[in-house]
Amino acid sequence: METHYTKIFTGSFIIAQLIQSRLEDIGIEPILKDDFKTGLRAVLVTDYPRLIEIYVHNDELEKAVPVVENVKAEMQI
Repeated sequence: METHYTKIFTGSFIIAQLIQSRLEDIGIEPILKDDFKTGLRAVLVTDYPRLIEIYVHNDELEKAVPVVENVKAEMQI
């Protein structure tokens, strides 16, 4: 299956929100995917960090990757 989107980040909800904001500031509308499934674990949700994936259209990849790298450097991850 061919896709026109590329995953540029997988990580915490907080960092994903920051990346999303920065991408939107430069006119990129990312797609965020949260694979967290409630009900699969018998423990509190707060016991597991939510991992978010961010995808951008391939045409915007060149502009988006430096944004992600800058945020990761700021957060030292």
